[in-house]
Order: sequence, then C-alpha cells, then structure tokens
Amino acid sequence: MVYQGIRLSPEEIVAAARDEDVDIVGISILSGSHLALVPRVLDGLRSAGVEAKVIVGGIVPDADAATLLAEGVSAVYTPKDFSLSAIMSDLLDLVETST
Repeated sequence: MVYQGIRLSPEEIVAAARDEDVDIVGISILSGSHLALVPRVLDGLRSAGVEAKVIVGGIVPDADAATLLAEGVSAVYTPKDFSLSAIMSDLLDLVETST
C-alpha cells in the first residue's frame, strides 16, 4: 500500500500509480467532484499504460456510480458499504483477477 495523501491532482495520482507499479488505485472523494476528476484519472492511467484497477469511495449517488462504472471504474463504495471484510474481499478479488 502506498498512501499519497489528500488533495492530489489526477496527474499526481497517475504519476504515483505509474511509479509505484500498483495493482489498485483507490480514490476517496467527498467533494462531489467525482464525475469531473475520476475520468481524468482513468484517461491518464490509460495514457501512461497503467493497468491498475480503480476504485472510488465517497458520497456518490447511484446514477453517478453507474456512470463511473461504465467509464471503467472497477468498484464504487459509499457510506452504505460499511463492511470492511466485504470491501477487503472485493479488493483481493480485483488483484487476483488482474494478475
């Protein structure tokens, strides 16, 4: 796990994912800017040749979650998803299916 801190730009997230050769990029967004920022991260990862799965957590309405999933996000977690065991199991599955 590599924690990069808060308030990173999409470009900083992409650079860290590329440099650290990660399997999963987790993005937590509480500001409501997920539809503006997450596609930029997805595009940047693709352009950089990074094949990491992207998961998003935060205050994400169901319709927005569907949009993000359609754009390539692997999973979206909201406050309704509070089972840490289930989330960790999902992440393990993502890593296992990507290797």
